[in-house]
Amino acid sequence: MYNLDAFMAELEKKNPSEPEFIQAVREVVSSVLDTVNDNPVYIKNRILERITEPDRTISFKVEWEDDEGNIRVNRGYRVQFNNALGPYKGGLRFHASVTEGTMKFLGFEQMFKNALTTLPMGGGKGGSDFSPKGKSDAEILRFCRSFMTELYKYIGPDTDVPAGDIGVGGREIGYLYGQYKRIAGENTGVLTGKGYGWGGSLVRPEATGYGTMYFAESMLEEKGDSLKGKRIAVSGFGNVAWGAVRKATELGAKVVTISGPDGYIYDEDGIGTPEKWAYMLRLRASNNDVVKPYASAFKAEFVDGRKPWEVPVDLAFPCAIQNELTKKDAETLVSNGVRYVVETSNMGCTLEAIDVLKKNKVAFAPGKAANAGGVAVSGLEMSQNAMHMHWSAREVDEKLRDIMKSIHSECVKYGMEDDGYIDYAKGANIAGFTKVADAMCQLGY
Repeated sequence: MYNLDAFMAELEKKNPSEPEFIQAVREVVSSVLDTVNDNPVYIKNRILERITEPDRTISFKVEWEDDEGNIRVNRGYRVQFNNALGPYKGGLRFHASVTEGTMKFLGFEQMFKNALTTLPMGGGKGGSDFSPKGKSDAEILRFCRSFMTELYKYIGPDTDVPAGDIGVGGREIGYLYGQYKRIAGENTGVLTGKGYGWGGSLVRPEATGYGTMYFAESMLEEKGDSLKGKRIAVSGFGNVAWGAVRKATELGAKVVTISGPDGYIYDEDGIGTPEKWAYMLRLRASNNDVVKPYASAFKAEFVDGRKPWEVPVDLAFPCAIQNELTKKDAETLVSNGVRYVVETSNMGCTLEAIDVLKKNKVAFAPGKAANAGGVAVSGLEMSQNAMHMHWSAREVDEKLRDIMKSIHSECVKYGMEDDGYIDYAKGANIAGFTKVADAMCQLGY
């Protein structure tokens, strides 16, 4: 029989100075502990110890030359966490904050997220402490070539299929894939997020944002409600926020905020026109990492240095980065009458914030369930690559919606409480964990 505190104390000894990883493991293990203790097969096979240890963690040096001819050195990572269900699958993040611990936490979360999609994908994550911000196209190209020269040894269409993440968009995927082709001498589905003309899938840039709105739609339908007429707060202003804003508008809701490191935009008219969506993309492409110019362009309010969670809304969608929504933010949202918080960034809420939401019976959807749309469409891209065909945007969008509704159903199945409150985090954790754990036992790992 396992004890949570004893298990976590041992894990912290083995993984010092990795707070995000420890946080992610604690959140999952606290949900699944009873399930594990009730299953002698899981105990006999030491599933908890094995499922919290990556299959392998790869670290490598990335040397590249800047435009002034100086040699620069960064560190690259690929954490191949678990492949019981299929090839390792998960994004590459290029950001100054990337560490081995960050990659482990993201790979751990990715394992369960991928399991929830029902697609045959294991979990992994990778990246580098290189940031594309302020770099020229030529510098980014040279970095990507150097990065892939090391990474290609460990990936393949049936082994490990990376995708994009923060700092890795269509441009970077193109440069990475070009170098892989140059070295390997083959066209394969070894990366997802590719351009549509050379193996990519339609709807991929929007997929995470679309998927989170489909999940939210299912949450409201469960209560006999809909998104029509609801006020929504969104953080961030990149591809994820852009997709969320577009799909929310299509489903009849009004998004009134976006945000950046400089503060947040409050647009009472709603961020609901093609012109505003296009402007979000221009802001993102500017590399300035600010949202303030939106206020002047559309006569909206800019609130300097603060987060959007102080605005009264029906639903809140953290779409930026981990731990962006704190206990204080959760308390403010609750006092303002929020009914749903849908975590769209990876581990976007602190554990203390989640406790506040649950205590007040606010429906909380964890990122491993709500933001699975991106990897779901990546999985669909893998299928298209394997079959050497393309699906229409409508076909991909319909498949995405079906996958998100299926994930929601699994969360309800395992998360429904006696009083009718649905603990979506518990439901997602148990559903994802049991699928991976059962496969590990059946494979004799």
